[in-house]
Amino acid sequence: FPWQSALSFSVILSAALVYGHWQINQQNILDTLAKSLSIGLVQPNISQDKKWDSTYIDETLKRYTTLSQQTGQNLDLLIWPEAATPFFFEKELGYQKIILSILREGQSPLLFGSPTLRFEPDGTPYLLNSAYMLSPEKLLTGRYDKRHLVPFGEYIPLKWLLFFLEKLVVGIGDFKPGQGSMTLPLPDSSDKLHALIGVPICFEIIFPDLVRRMAKEGANVLVTLTNDAWFGDSAAPYQHFSMAVFRAVENHLAVARAANTGVSGFIGPDGHILTETPIFTQQAVTGSIPLRTSPPTFYTQYGDVFSWGCVILTGIFLIASRRKPSPQNAPNLSSHQA
Repeated sequence: FPWQSALSFSVILSAALVYGHWQINQQNILDTLAKSLSIGLVQPNISQDKKWDSTYIDETLKRYTTLSQQTGQNLDLLIWPEAATPFFFEKELGYQKIILSILREGQSPLLFGSPTLRFEPDGTPYLLNSAYMLSPEKLLTGRYDKRHLVPFGEYIPLKWLLFFLEKLVVGIGDFKPGQGSMTLPLPDSSDKLHALIGVPICFEIIFPDLVRRMAKEGANVLVTLTNDAWFGDSAAPYQHFSMAVFRAVENHLAVARAANTGVSGFIGPDGHILTETPIFTQQAVTGSIPLRTSPPTFYTQYGDVFSWGCVILTGIFLIASRRKPSPQNAPNLSSHQA
């Protein structure tokens, strides 16, 4: 009967809303009691046409130095965006000293993006899109290499077949996906925070399962680095930023986002946007976000099992409804009795 279906739906919806409201309140209480990270974000606003210009490197580092100073000292973490250094950090010792001097002055760990150069056994070079973690003592404590590369931006899929695209499309890199650990421990001399950071780079943040694996590996906070200068003055930077809201809610992890031209900001583990910057502006932003102390969420543990369960149940109901005889095809008992 229709009224029974409506009643059942109302009861289920009400129960879900009541439970959700209660659960959010419980999580908010835990988050207020949790340890938090004091973080500085640098948004340098370097245009794409100058970013990889070797004559602009000194100006780039000067801008990072100035904005980093504005975030203050003794932060738990200072963050620069994806590919912040327009050079190979490991190779350019002169420029490396400038970055290390920023560490010495600010006395904060630094997480930043930089390309990494590696070689195949036969000597063929290839690139990694990396995030480096440096301690205030100027030690390299970890590196995460981007796993999910941008097709036709960082690599050419089916390169053996589409070899001609390399000459037609300017700027296609020869990157390889990273391997190894998906999290970076935060350098912490006092050993009080125990922060393990998931670092989705650029559009990795749009992939729920990839971020879920970071959370499952033990990440208790997310930091995403990106360069959205490619998008220009469009809706894309805001859409890209909004994707991080879903990753925060799915895994109940706070997010810090550093973007070259914006949007940079902080997102709470409940998905609330705490801070966001305007695009195409220079910004030095500080904020505090909690480390997750609650158990992993259902999604972190089981992924899309609920979604697949809904698909399977829908399929079963559709098959069952097609097999059920329609009223016009049902046997007429009265005619048989006559």
